[in-house]
This record gives sequence, structure tokens and C-alpha cells, in this order.
Amino acid sequence: MPSGCLDTPLGPLTVISEAGNIERLRWGDFASGPETPEIAASLEQLAAYFAGDLTEFDLPWHVAASPFQQAVCEAMLAIPFGETRTYGDLAQDLGVPAQAIGGACGGNPIPVIIPCHRVLGAQSLGGYSGDGGIETKVWLLKHEKAGGLLI
Repeated sequence: MPSGCLDTPLGPLTVISEAGNIERLRWGDFASGPETPEIAASLEQLAAYFAGDLTEFDLPWHVAASPFQQAVCEAMLAIPFGETRTYGDLAQDLGVPAQAIGGACGGNPIPVIIPCHRVLGAQSLGGYSGDGGIETKVWLLKHEKAGGLLI
């Protein structure tokens, strides 16, 4: 599968695509090439994001998951840079329990680009399933100047 890797302040981040769409981001260097246009664009946009020069990604992506998981990904994408929502907020919007939102956030295959780090618990940061766990989530929220008193 086409892939590429970017060194970030949080360590290497590998982008994987299939059929012209970004399908996965993984913390660590797992790149094996070849670099395609969508991989090059994603590495460029991620570098700009981590440099503080990009607040919204414009990349082709695909989440191979249930319609519910896809709906949660779309809801996360609607959260603007520097803002947060709670699991309960998204649950109310989608008419499901907050625990289901937590599970879907934890299953997000394209973190950072699909900003699951912007979804918080009502009284806490909630979790983060990516490498580095909650420390990665805190770094991303601080980078975006989001999260208010929770961080």
C-alpha cells in the first residue's frame, strides 16, 4: 500500500492510502512507499499543521467501517480547529449513547486529520487510543489552544 512518513513533534507519523484515499495514520515509521499524490499532499498538510500553519485538512479520505463509524468521523471533522465537543454532544447529535461515541472515537483510523482529540468527556479529557495515549491528546489540544481548563 502507498505510504509515507513525517517526523512530528510527537514522533514519526505514517500515512497509508489505498485507491487514492488516506485510509490510516499510524504513530511510528511504517512507510514502505510508493509515495502517491495523496500521500505527498497529506505529508505536506500534516507538516503545515504541526508547524502551526494549517487549521483544516483538505485531503481525500476513506474509513472502511460501519455507517455509524463513518457518521462519527464526519461529526469529528465538523469540530473546528481550536474547539472541542463532548462525547455527550456528539451522542445527542447522532441519537446514540455517549459510550458508543467513545468507542467510535477510539476506532478512528485517521487521527489528527479526523480530529478525535477534539472530543472530550463531560468532566475530563476522556481517552485517546493513539500512541502516547492521553499525553498525545493533551499535546494536540495545547497545539490548537483548545481544551480550556481541562489541560
